[in-house]
Amino acid sequence: MLKQTATILLAALGLCRSYAADPERSVIQIFTFAQQPIWDAPWRFDAVRRMGGSGFVIKGKRIMTNAHVVSWGRQIIVRRYQDPRPYVAEVEYVGHDCDLAVLTVQDAHFFENLEPLDLGELPKVRSAVVTYGYPAGGEEISYTRGVVSRIELEPYAHIGNRRLLTCQTDAAINPGNSGGPVIQDDRVVGVAFQGMAGLENAGFFIPTPVILHFLKDIENEHYDGFPFAGLRIVPLQSPAYRSLLKLPDNNLGARVDGIAPIASTEKVLKLDDVLLRIGDFPVASDGTILYRGNRVSSALAFQGAQTGESVPLQVWRDGQPLDLSLPVSAYDGDRAAGYQYDSLPRYLVYGGLVFTPLSLDYLRTLGRNTPEMTFGESYYELFYRKFEDPTNARPEPIVLASVLTDSVNANLRVRGRALLDRVNGIKIQQMEDLVRAFETTTNDFDLIEFLPRNSFETLDHAEVAKANSGILKTYGITKDRRL
Repeated sequence: MLKQTATILLAALGLCRSYAADPERSVIQIFTFAQQPIWDAPWRFDAVRRMGGSGFVIKGKRIMTNAHVVSWGRQIIVRRYQDPRPYVAEVEYVGHDCDLAVLTVQDAHFFENLEPLDLGELPKVRSAVVTYGYPAGGEEISYTRGVVSRIELEPYAHIGNRRLLTCQTDAAINPGNSGGPVIQDDRVVGVAFQGMAGLENAGFFIPTPVILHFLKDIENEHYDGFPFAGLRIVPLQSPAYRSLLKLPDNNLGARVDGIAPIASTEKVLKLDDVLLRIGDFPVASDGTILYRGNRVSSALAFQGAQTGESVPLQVWRDGQPLDLSLPVSAYDGDRAAGYQYDSLPRYLVYGGLVFTPLSLDYLRTLGRNTPEMTFGESYYELFYRKFEDPTNARPEPIVLASVLTDSVNANLRVRGRALLDRVNGIKIQQMEDLVRAFETTTNDFDLIEFLPRNSFETLDHAEVAKANSGILKTYGITKDRRL
């Protein structure tokens, strides 16, 4: 009887597994034909490049992949497992901060006999995972087995200025693997997405808590993004300092050392507040929390909320604990400090002078021959001035990217790579200020002042007006501006 029962049980288990999706059949090969702008010549585009990636079928007849696999895509082609036919796909939702995207395929035949892969839990450190995908070097699907070696917050390379939850594994993750599923017990526990220069046998995948947050965010048919509290939190481990603040000697509490210009955060928190608890997580004196057995940055405690929700806090202020509630939302005030997608760079061409906003994308164009002073000043202006000198920080610093040679600008010494300070007496805070400075002046000459040493150049205003259209025609520029 026992043997018969065991046989029936095994048959039932086999029946259940026959309905489960074979992971490789639901893994999709992706080809993106991408073309991105040239940030120091912002009216131009780079050559179209073919990029390979991977994805997998999820519920709702959709494909999940990485945002960086499809970014700047002119056309996206997808192929099924062992099926030579190409299908055209489109981006339905994209989250550049979390490097995830969802694709749709208009041809309904594409999803025939394809089962969506189920999402699993955050894997444990030292547990085994298998990465599926189409890495460079071959056309067939590839499988690599590895072990989860670390779980923590890491910078997401695609956006450049956000740190989210990440799993590290020794399973090989190579170009082309991006967007493919990381499988454990026939369930997706992550999306392969990046490596790290200098590390051998180390790849990273986006774990399910981040994936589920993204999917919940798009339920209202719009992606908002991960909330950003805008806090700089530093350890508070000095016994003398803790005693001065009358803090208990219990290894809890980290100090708020900086607050980004986010109105909701500035209203609730103050500099030198001590964070004791964020949501359900006690904050250790080194600024970390314990998340599912992993010691990670306390920033993670804010990232579980959706835009518009509030996170309960307990802080130490004026010698006693205080319970607060912090509304959190996605933040784009530091957009230029990360890599940008989906919108083309702003620019103005005036008298052959090419002006564009300072950004991380622009800084990437600076070559090795760029003077250290120019590079250092630009870097400081973009990343640090808002913290160290907030009263003089500009919402959108503008740079003279280059000069298109013409007789009207022949005598200029500054040929590009210079930060703007003032034009015709107007402080340049953003592109609109620059347009106003040139178009409303009544002076015969335009006075252009640069940072950091207040060097200046002049242009004959009337001669520029005559020369502009000719300069645009000579250099093949359709419009003098994109604002």
